[in-house]
Amino acid sequence: MQRWLAWLPILAGLCVLYVPTLADLFTGPWARDEQMHGPIVLGISLWLLYRNWGAMEAAAEGRQPSAWGWPLVALALLFYALGRSQGVGVFEVGSVIWLLAGLIVVLRGWSALKAQWFALFFMGFMVPLPPQVVDVVTMPMKMAVSYVAEHVLYAFGYPIGRNGVVLQIGQYMLLVADACAGLQTLLTLEALGLLYLNLVRRDSLFRNVGLALLIVPISFTANVIRVMALSLITYHFGNEAGQGFLHGFAGMVLFLSALILIIGFDNLLQFVERLRGQPPAPPPAVLGA
Repeated sequence: MQRWLAWLPILAGLCVLYVPTLADLFTGPWARDEQMHGPIVLGISLWLLYRNWGAMEAAAEGRQPSAWGWPLVALALLFYALGRSQGVGVFEVGSVIWLLAGLIVVLRGWSALKAQWFALFFMGFMVPLPPQVVDVVTMPMKMAVSYVAEHVLYAFGYPIGRNGVVLQIGQYMLLVADACAGLQTLLTLEALGLLYLNLVRRDSLFRNVGLALLIVPISFTANVIRVMALSLITYHFGNEAGQGFLHGFAGMVLFLSALILIIGFDNLLQFVERLRGQPPAPPPAVLGA
């Protein structure tokens, strides 16, 4: 109980600093479709911190806190002040990660930080990126997703054409928006894949590394599936259906398809690993030898 009481003043200080930041996020970046994953990432990160709390306390048992956490705290507060005063979201929101890391080191030591590293790393996916970076990376991604979606639907006989990131299917025209195939969507699916890896905790290095490398093409494929689903909904049910409730349903399709692909490739890697681990078949016996 005393261990929890030591964190109460820190929790109060964090609320004073970051409740205004959260209010700005909920009315700003997190209110837009392409960054609606922010609150989900925050909630999962807090759950991961709570989930790993026992392991953190066990790791800190018998070990001394480190004063080397204070430079992290000072750096985090500097980032916060700069970000808050200048409106730089990546500094303001990202500072909470460094601040929590520094406080854990100061109060519990480096071993405790090691127990919480993934929760803090995962929290980074909620940080809004600078619009300049997002715009530069998003356009090539949207072009690639539009190109693949067009050719797949055309191969199935649908009357579809493309001009840049605008798809025309039948009499309908659809703009592939940032929320459908942007950098933020890719990062969200990356977070989903890494969370899956952390929760299942595979002992196999081959499966962990293989699946981590496959997350990028899996995310791209899930984006293509979403764009195709929206195109087919609009073509068969009209523009109102494509832009209404079923548009949100297509967002669910994105994450469900990504999760199914992640689990499917994980099982495939498990099958490949078993094949690699099987001993070679003995040579056939020679009759009469």
